Amino acid sequence: MFAFGRKKSARLGVDIGSTAIKLVELSQAKGTGFSAIHLENYVIEPLPINAVAEKKIANVQAVGATIRKAVARSGTRVERAATALPGSSVITKVISMSAVLSDAEMEVQLRLESDQHIPYPLEEVNIDFAVLGPSDADDNLVDVLLAASRRENVDDRVATIEIGGLSAAIIDVEAYTMESVCPLLPGTGERTVATVDIGAAATTLHVLHEGRTVYTREQGFGGRQLIEEVQRHYGLDYDQALRRVIEDDLPDSYATEILDPFKEILAQQIGRALQLFYSTGIFNHVDRIVLAGGVAGIRGIDASLAERLGITTGVANPFTDMSRSSGIESAALNRDAPAMMIAAGLALRGFD
Repeated sequence: MFAFGRKKSARLGVDIGSTAIKLVELSQAKGTGFSAIHLENYVIEPLPINAVAEKKIANVQAVGATIRKAVARSGTRVERAATALPGSSVITKVISMSAVLSDAEMEVQLRLESDQHIPYPLEEVNIDFAVLGPSDADDNLVDVLLAASRRENVDDRVATIEIGGLSAAIIDVEAYTMESVCPLLPGTGERTVATVDIGAAATTLHVLHEGRTVYTREQGFGGRQLIEEVQRHYGLDYDQALRRVIEDDLPDSYATEILDPFKEILAQQIGRALQLFYSTGIFNHVDRIVLAGGVAGIRGIDASLAERLGITTGVANPFTDMSRSSGIESAALNRDAPAMMIAAGLALRGFD
């Protein structure tokens, strides 16, 4: 499933993260492009602890109930939503196929040859594909991106969306959702750009060249390490620590004793991920790093990483050039925007 004043179409993106549901509603005037996209609303709704574990939905009912809360808070009337699977639960492979085949013929052939590409029985997986374009190897072939995931992963996403009062119109893959939203970021279209999505439990490196994903890698390091260190150091519970980090409401000692060491470890993690990317031989540099995820909202983290890594680094804000509803506060949006990249990309997918 892979110019306002005229009639608008609206779309919902629902990002099911490790610690929160992030919902974005975008609208677009009929017959217009990205320049006319309007941010109707966005919501971040915390999830119960361990409702999502290691990027898998552990408690479908709890996640669905949280989505329902987010929908109610947003006030949206849109019922069709897009959501995404984490890259770790999806097998992707680029294969070459005859350019004369129709989509239906490609699907039949892929299913017949599925055992060559997918290490699971066909009845246990959902598969989809997209034609990327002509193959460099042969003018008579096209490159086709095949994506497959265990059926239970897809079914759990669909179930939570439906419990939340919505219908799952699109099930995407997080890496390709990032690809959808990156054109909204200044200076990313024609460069080799590393988008670093720093989540609670994991950090994912997506490298895009001229707008297309060429490399993805996930590492088990995220913002939870920072929050847990704040907990231990100041005797707070997790929610208190999270709130005080977000609001930058901690003693002066926090910067030197906790935040600076965290930034150093984060820079090392990103540096290692980039070295692994360079070792593939695809490219030997990136032009820019864009930080996404909740940690990217920490004041000054982009400048700190730029100094440590020697690469121009910025913070993602997919809403910079969008108009927005009057109830959305600029300060809150600027703080939350880096964490809304996947949700915004999913909402954009609805306009495809």
